[in-house]
Amino acid sequence: MYYIRKVAVLGSGLMGAGIAAHLANCGLEVILLDIAPKELNEDEKKKGLTLNHKEVKNRLVLNARERMKDKKSMLLYTGENIDLIKFGNLEDDLELLREVDWVIEAVVENEKIKKELYEKIQMYLKEDAFISTNTSGISVNSLSEALNKELKDRFFVTHFFNPPRHMKLLEIIPSNHTKPEILEYMTLFCENKLGKGVVIAKDTPGFIANRIGIYSLGLIIHKIYQHNLTFEEADALTGTEIGRPKTGTFRLLDMIGNDTALFVAEYLKENIKELKEKEILNFPSYIKEMVNKGYLGDKTKLGFYKKEGKDILVLEPETFNYRPKKKVEFIELEEAKKAKTLKEKLQTLVYGEGKPGNFLWDVIKNTLLFTAGLVPEISDSIKDIDNAMKWGFNWEVGPFELWDLIGVRKSTEKMKMEGETIPPIVNELLNSGKEQFYSDKKLDLNSKNISANSLKEQGKVIINNDHASLIDMGDNVACFVLHSPNSSVTGEVVEFTHKAISEVEKNYKGMIISSIGKNFCVGANLPFILNSAREKKWDTIDELVSDFQNMNMAIKYSSKPIVAAPYGMALGAGAEITMHCSQARSFAELYIGLVEVGVGLLPGGGGTKELLIKSQENINDNKNIDLTPLVLKNFETITTGKVSKSEPDAKKIGYLRSMDKIIMNKDRQLFTAKNDVLHLFENPKNNNRNKKIRVGGEGLYALLKYSTYQMYKGGFITEYEHYLANKIGYVLCGGNIPNNSMVDEQYLLDLEREAFVSLCGEQKTQERIEHMLKTGRPLRN
Repeated sequence: MYYIRKVAVLGSGLMGAGIAAHLANCGLEVILLDIAPKELNEDEKKKGLTLNHKEVKNRLVLNARERMKDKKSMLLYTGENIDLIKFGNLEDDLELLREVDWVIEAVVENEKIKKELYEKIQMYLKEDAFISTNTSGISVNSLSEALNKELKDRFFVTHFFNPPRHMKLLEIIPSNHTKPEILEYMTLFCENKLGKGVVIAKDTPGFIANRIGIYSLGLIIHKIYQHNLTFEEADALTGTEIGRPKTGTFRLLDMIGNDTALFVAEYLKENIKELKEKEILNFPSYIKEMVNKGYLGDKTKLGFYKKEGKDILVLEPETFNYRPKKKVEFIELEEAKKAKTLKEKLQTLVYGEGKPGNFLWDVIKNTLLFTAGLVPEISDSIKDIDNAMKWGFNWEVGPFELWDLIGVRKSTEKMKMEGETIPPIVNELLNSGKEQFYSDKKLDLNSKNISANSLKEQGKVIINNDHASLIDMGDNVACFVLHSPNSSVTGEVVEFTHKAISEVEKNYKGMIISSIGKNFCVGANLPFILNSAREKKWDTIDELVSDFQNMNMAIKYSSKPIVAAPYGMALGAGAEITMHCSQARSFAELYIGLVEVGVGLLPGGGGTKELLIKSQENINDNKNIDLTPLVLKNFETITTGKVSKSEPDAKKIGYLRSMDKIIMNKDRQLFTAKNDVLHLFENPKNNNRNKKIRVGGEGLYALLKYSTYQMYKGGFITEYEHYLANKIGYVLCGGNIPNNSMVDEQYLLDLEREAFVSLCGEQKTQERIEHMLKTGRPLRN
């Protein structure tokens, strides 16, 4: 029986520190070690330190510690996670390795250095400890030569993608000696505990994702000249319309780092044998010159693109001058944008007769032929290949999924007419009478990997409308799936929610609330609110807010448990829905917040009320406790529009409760939430609708007003922000009523609604809403 509780990471560079931080995020104890410096730096000399001083010996890991603590780095879910990491060096602290269950080596990409380190540490490892290397391509079998026989059985590659916290892909590559049961355990551990999407690759150069990803980038780099396309034209054609990241190719290269892409391409070129592949990996000389000149992309603010003020400029590789970015106008591209599905977009573009179609056919054809030709060299599983590209390079669909979308037989016939050699795996498929790589399978509701989208497309629909569906998940659990425009809360969503709750209360044990969008829910229908305000339809806005409040109260006091399954952004109305559910089963990457102040409003759907209630939930003596610090914290949260940086951070802020649960792997979210519903059904909790809430009243409101006045006079907030803050404080304190009054929820909801409607009538609020809709950014007026 294997069990991992403590992990050592060797190497505290970009990847090592990122891996260590993510392990701590997952609740593991971590030891981070790096080499001791051989020379003093200037600061150390000034302090009179020597090479034997602990501060000097631990310089590299302490620098990594500072990077982790920097909130801008986004390495840690919360600052407290740093306490799970112990920092040391590879001279003094090797004895610490005796405690660990898994050692991850993440030192420089140099085979000799890695092997020397293994020889140094193996005597300190427990007899059942695992050891892995984070390498992007060095042979695992070659590296294992430095290990004794027992460690060879427990050695493998764990290739994390950068940044480790956010990138889902983890390639695991066993050696010829790795025990199958260890490989199986690590796959499950990394999927469940670390939240990774694991693919098993073979010991070949670049493994799966880099081998295909860098080739596909190189292919586009070469093909734009054959088809006479500019960088911005190529980016427009190789983005979301073909299921690739919206950046396209050259903007993506700037983000990756042109030096990084060139380094990987050069490494692959030196280690593969196929001449045609080598040609594609031989990047044009201008890219090599870009790297030499420091045109590395985002990290040097110079690359294929650069920004001057608000203007985006594009590199002219012949002269290394920059010119203004031109608008891309292709009729075929405009037609593709009108298509509703990726399949329709691809069919429109790939089989088009013009320049865009010829270019994309050339690129996609060669990518598909190349990928199919690598089976079974890099992997026996086309699913692992597809997942590697989706999780590692953010492709919407993998190569074989894409081949199904454009038609395997149709595209293959065209390839044959052009004289291409079709890889065996494709011929075998077609000769067997099949037309696609993936057959349409019925949705397995017992699978741990269930998506809201698959439920919507294949699940048993109970009731639905254009903006939401209620799906039978089996075991008498239903799933409410939000699919409104931009995952927003519309009137149709509110109306449907009441119907869904009624259906669940009659016929099901409970319900999950999820969404098919990139984000869980990004708020209310702002255009409708703005238009109603401009037309002075105050009754319409009042009714809208009242209906949304009633919806959330119906969720909160449903006779059956309702579990929210938020992920990504859950803003405004999305946060309010989550806060009213019986429990939340949130994805670790949750950015939840009551952000209404950014558009000149306050949380009006019960968010202000619910934040106040949640802050008092664990107080035993509610009648005597001083409310001031609780209300001040809530006041700051709402007036600053605070958004969590993770699920644990959401608990610190107060949007989630300690009873709410986290899930590291988003693929398992709905499966786990379903179990939560069943557990809550069997273990119901008392939900007293008549419970009173204590509010600070006019005394605490006076304190908040004084505080905001000082901030306004000090120039920290604008006059209108001062006005907004007083509105928010009024609601949080319960209005002008005696200190420490006891009120019910409806009283607070009425205050919220009245404040919300009144703010809609303010010109500056309407300006804020309009600015947000136009730019996606808040206006401080």
